[in-house]
Amino acid sequence: MNHPSAQTPEPVAIVIIGATGDLSQRLLFPALYRLFSEGAISSSLAIVGMSRRGMTHEQFRTFARDGVGRDVAIDAASWGRFAERLFYVSADSMKEADYAHVARTLAEVEPRFGTGGDRLFYLASPPSTYEPILTNLGRSELIRYGSRQPWTRVIIEKPFGRDEATARRLNVLVDRAIGEESVYRIDHYLGKETVQNMLVFRFANTVFEPVWNRRYVDHIQISFVEDMGVGGRGRFYEEVGVVRDVIQNHVLQLLAIIAMEPPAVFDAEGFRNEKAKVLRAILPAQPAAAVRGQYSGGIVGGQRVPGYREEEGVDPHSVTPTYAAMRVQIENWRWADVPFYLRAGKRLARKDTEVVVVFRQPPLRLFRDYDITGMDHNVLVLKTTDDERIALRFGARVPGHKHEIRSVTLDFSYRDFGEPEHSAYEHLLLDVMRGVQTSFPRRDEVELQWAIVDPLLQHWADHPPEDFPNYPAGSMGPADADALLVREGRQWRTD
Repeated sequence: MNHPSAQTPEPVAIVIIGATGDLSQRLLFPALYRLFSEGAISSSLAIVGMSRRGMTHEQFRTFARDGVGRDVAIDAASWGRFAERLFYVSADSMKEADYAHVARTLAEVEPRFGTGGDRLFYLASPPSTYEPILTNLGRSELIRYGSRQPWTRVIIEKPFGRDEATARRLNVLVDRAIGEESVYRIDHYLGKETVQNMLVFRFANTVFEPVWNRRYVDHIQISFVEDMGVGGRGRFYEEVGVVRDVIQNHVLQLLAIIAMEPPAVFDAEGFRNEKAKVLRAILPAQPAAAVRGQYSGGIVGGQRVPGYREEEGVDPHSVTPTYAAMRVQIENWRWADVPFYLRAGKRLARKDTEVVVVFRQPPLRLFRDYDITGMDHNVLVLKTTDDERIALRFGARVPGHKHEIRSVTLDFSYRDFGEPEHSAYEHLLLDVMRGVQTSFPRRDEVELQWAIVDPLLQHWADHPPEDFPNYPAGSMGPADADALLVREGRQWRTD
């Protein structure tokens, strides 16, 4: 029997709601084109874009090609076959009556391309529109609730809700409109190669799992730092801020995967059950163990850049944080008393997303006659940025007559496999079309993640910052974020 992840997806009609936005042009169209051109998805495919902007089918195809051409080499013949499957509907997703226009287009293109009635709806619109869109989809006849053949699936982008209460309300709407088994809450970081490999790395290698606990691990750092600012997303960022944008979803999902127990069966339910257990064991983030920040103007990559309050769409007196760091604890047997330090921020000195496992230092009295100033803790680094890699840092004796021990690094890059790289969106879109929910957070995970950050967000809302902006662009964030670790005898990884 073939594993579901190895099966070629069935024919499908994809409806992208918010199809003229940055997400669609920059990420979705390139991923769909590559999957189509490589034969990874069925040629019985139709893609219908829905947005308020006035646009013809041809203009929509040009818009999509502009996005694909930025990062993907376009083959003229493949593009021609892909483009003829792209269609556009100028309609307002907030108006129930406008979904009739989508229904008419689907009635035309589904039989033409033999999609068989299977439908995938992608909500590529602002989070504030999710409730009315789900309501309208539920009332329309576009969705076949509970149908397995043909099926209907819905992808919803993060952040899912603004807090725990709104997430629960959205989940009720999901149940009413489509059902939990047909919704895919997408977090594109869960489609990255390093993240997809974390469980293999932990549980398929004897050398790591025995030391993956409080006895051997000193602490764990998870960093999601970016050198870019908010760009043209100022209005969106004003709605969410760094905790809602990154920490509540990306970072806490990474934490759950790193800290989870091995599932009895590696399927969607087993995997998500173990992640939920970790999230349920995390105490809410405390204001005394958290730092917030906002960037001012500065120098990044040799170029002067504006401060957050000077970005397009941002309130000149904004108190929205663009940086946050915090310490959280997992109150279970494996991780008791092991601190997890989380940080995320924009306009920092470098772009890096990584999980850093810092192991406890063994007794070193045996080497009291050695120079060990160049030796640090054993450190395991799992990087999920563009150059995805795994590095292990450990002590070794320096060759020669000196008695000296230094830290050295074993380094592995996914490029060493020699396989073509595929984007996270390609992996995840394939999973959705195959009906595999493993890499998509379940409703209880989302609600638990909000429960971890909600009290901190409420405290910050009740106590507006008086020192914003408090770090220059091109730095590594507020000084208080360094102090968060230094006062406990630790420091953020810098190399």
